[in-house]
Amino acid sequence: MPELRRDDEVTRVLSQSRVIAVLGAHDEAGRAAFYVPDYLFEQGYRILPINPALAGRELWGEKVRRSLGELAGEQVDLVDVFRRPEALPGHLDELLAMKPAPKAIWFQLGIRNDAVAAKLVAAGIDVVQDRCTLADHRRLRIGRVAGT
Repeated sequence: MPELRRDDEVTRVLSQSRVIAVLGAHDEAGRAAFYVPDYLFEQGYRILPINPALAGRELWGEKVRRSLGELAGEQVDLVDVFRRPEALPGHLDELLAMKPAPKAIWFQLGIRNDAVAAKLVAAGIDVVQDRCTLADHRRLRIGRVAGT
């Protein structure tokens, strides 16, 4: 299965996700790694922030975790990635080790790493690259998440 590119595929990911882990979440309001998950939180998604520099603090009503490994046992539907493309290979093992596995991994706008994406797809995980969850959520007119 190739990476997801079509609007109907992206709509499915955003519509079926309820819990989003944000790898590289930030606490500065002017940074995309803050205002994108903040928007998603306002739309009803549960946001699980991941950032070792902010570990232990609270964002979006959740404790900031140091790594994805600290989410063991949590059902994460989508991992929204705010890390530079060259940093992604360093997260690959961590992403593949998530149990249960996320349904999809989304590399934010400007983030593309075809080698990492291919390994995730080979493991049965949907991948979206170089797109913004906030922009696509608005453009595709996906409503608020219910039941979170």
